[in-house]
Amino acid sequence: MSEIAELLAGLAEAWNRGDAAAYAALFTEDADYITFDGTHTRGRQAVESMHRWLFEGPLKGSTMATGGDHTVKALADGAVLVIAAGGTTVDGRQRASIVSFTAVRTPEGWRFASFQNTRVAS
Repeated sequence: MSEIAELLAGLAEAWNRGDAAAYAALFTEDADYITFDGTHTRGRQAVESMHRWLFEGPLKGSTMATGGDHTVKALADGAVLVIAAGGTTVDGRQRASIVSFTAVRTPEGWRFASFQNTRVAS
């Protein structure tokens, strides 16, 4: 499904620019966002605020891998489960993750309604 691949690419592109607003815009207004350490953020505005802080602070200059392997499984009309391999590079250290999303078709196009990051043990 090319629309989901484009959504994933947009996420990485926004991350790599350090653009919290563009990153958060790819999520629904009421999205659930769960980080590798179990932090649960709710809503697009909260996702943007959290990432603005991260991009200006501890993750400044970090990069997200693009084009990783992913699978898409239909859940219902206009809703899919996405499992993707990915990760970030921070200060030269690669941090691999497996992430899962629920993506839904909205009037704005496909958006992520949920995100869960699981860090791969090294």
